[in-house]
Amino acid sequence: MKRRKFLKNSGVATAGIVSTPFLTSCKKDTTKKTVQVNDSKTIRPIVICTWNFLNASAEAWEVLNTGGSSLDAIEQGVMVEENDVNNQTVGTGGRPDRDGNVTLDACIMDKDGNCGAVLAMQNIANPISVARKVMQDTPHVMLAGKGAEQFAYEKGFEKTDLLTEQSKKEWLEWKKTSEYKPIINIENHDTIGMLAIDKNGDIAGGCTTSGMAYKMAGRVGDSPIIGAGLFVDNEVGGATATGVGEEVVRTVGSFLIVELMRQGKSPQEACEEGVKRIMAKNKERNDFQIGFIAINKKGETGGYCIQPGFSYRTYSGEGHVNNPSDSFLKA
Repeated sequence: MKRRKFLKNSGVATAGIVSTPFLTSCKKDTTKKTVQVNDSKTIRPIVICTWNFLNASAEAWEVLNTGGSSLDAIEQGVMVEENDVNNQTVGTGGRPDRDGNVTLDACIMDKDGNCGAVLAMQNIANPISVARKVMQDTPHVMLAGKGAEQFAYEKGFEKTDLLTEQSKKEWLEWKKTSEYKPIINIENHDTIGMLAIDKNGDIAGGCTTSGMAYKMAGRVGDSPIIGAGLFVDNEVGGATATGVGEEVVRTVGSFLIVELMRQGKSPQEACEEGVKRIMAKNKERNDFQIGFIAINKKGETGGYCIQPGFSYRTYSGEGHVNNPSDSFLKA
């Protein structure tokens, strides 16, 4: 049953009850142009994603450039990384938890504020697509664990062994010391977050990850949490995050950045403020990474991080560019 039909029927039933008694892979980059934004120009279509995911952004741009929707562009774009076994932070090939199980998280959000997410899901290669099914075919926003996995099977997704030989080998090596210490910019805790605006000016976003390598079983970070790892408001813009998700959750980071843009800040200014809020709560720490990216309704973009080394990729009619991000801490 589709979400809208379910909610309509549920509303009728509830009314009756109440009246009775009482929601990296990378190819060679041959483009050199950079995105230039001015006060009088709106850029669309456009896609932006965390890190230098050239193939993912290219796939999303292909959808947008042929007239497709921002929502389709997001799904198709991040699936590129979910399907790349050499990307050990997302989808098939993702690094496992400390028990050797690969668990995946993802969320997606459309122009109307509809959203769906899956958390700690095993054995399904494309969590972004399952998240979209949750959004469109259920009355819920989040499904977790075995429930998410069972829902995926019911929707026709195939069972897949997500633990590749390379990730298994690294996990077995890690078990010799079992030292849990994420390494900055050696992305054993990374994700891909993506935002897109289509030719109609509609914004969508998605986020997908295998989470921190060798995490405790059941751990979920910010990536599938609407408002933390991702938030979209079609009247304002969107934001998404990467890095140590616990710190993003504590500030509801992506929602904060969108609200700052609503108040008039540029995407760049909003991302910088988002990082500053996190660092204000971690005055004695410099051992973790967070990166934010944002886009506003005009197609202006921004990105900011804690540690040097983060970048984000943009693709529009003005070029396909990897943008090194400025950072709160300096090298």
